[in-house]
Amino acid sequence: MQPRNMSMSGVVDLAAVKAAQEAKAKAEQARAEAARQGGGAAGAAISPASLVIDVDEAGFERDVLQRSTEVPVVIDFWAEWCEPCKQLGPLLERLAQEYNGRFLLAKIDVDANQMLMQQFGVQGIPAVFAVVAGQALPLFQGAAPEAQIRQTLDQLIQVGEERFGLTGLVVDGGADAQGEQAPAAPEVPAGPYDALLEAAVQALDAGDLAGAVQAYKNVLSDDPANTEAKLGLAQADLLQRVQGLDAQAVRKDAAERPADVRAQIAAADLDLVGGHVEDAFGRLIDTVRRTVGDDRDAARVRLLELFEVVGGEDPRVTSARTALARVLF
Repeated sequence: MQPRNMSMSGVVDLAAVKAAQEAKAKAEQARAEAARQGGGAAGAAISPASLVIDVDEAGFERDVLQRSTEVPVVIDFWAEWCEPCKQLGPLLERLAQEYNGRFLLAKIDVDANQMLMQQFGVQGIPAVFAVVAGQALPLFQGAAPEAQIRQTLDQLIQVGEERFGLTGLVVDGGADAQGEQAPAAPEVPAGPYDALLEAAVQALDAGDLAGAVQAYKNVLSDDPANTEAKLGLAQADLLQRVQGLDAQAVRKDAAERPADVRAQIAAADLDLVGGHVEDAFGRLIDTVRRTVGDDRDAARVRLLELFEVVGGEDPRVTSARTALARVLF
């Protein structure tokens, strides 16, 4: 029942690209095994009613973790007494039907499932999370507008398809307006940069940071918008910068010399590697506030680089961008 492979603590996964490749492989293995056993096989049709399920602690591993190897699972934490939940819940259920198998909606009553609420770090409800190929991530809290929810779902589905090979569920009776059966989702061919990206992952695994950096740069030289390569390069660059640093000496230096921009930048790198995302961002925003000229620009540029490591969709990045804008303007 334990939600394994879930990092809800806010720690940055500096091997995120490698983890994505491994999770994708595990998802493919799970789908193949299900097909061999004939139960929940990939491509097996489900009823529209099965797109929304009630989940408890006993069935969490089966209904959420295992299903997340086939389709992104959106989790709605709710309670009967929660008024905003009564607005959000029906909207999510309607969208689950409309998206027709591109995600599965799991509803968890927090009053009856306190352990799951604690494991996900839910601070208030309604709270919406997702699990993709066994990896958990927060989506939003509160009764968000429908347009925002749709955008979030579209991004989630895109991540599931591109990074984990999740093409969704086949819904029984899924037909278009003329009553014709909707075409099956086409198989996604291997991307043109899969070999280079795999080489980068292998280099990271072997501790060859320079090799990983070069492999990601090779992809970006031909495809500057490649999201996976940009993320991987930002992470490999960060790991390369902190390699060999004496953490204790760096932090001592930063504490004793708050006006030293290079000391603050090095400490911010260590903060991020250690998973202290807000500390890293806050340190550099404060440095930008206190400095001018080249020093200010150096701190600003490093902060933007750390944004790339965490990912532009992370709410901590959004908040830090706003704080940076206030300091600059």
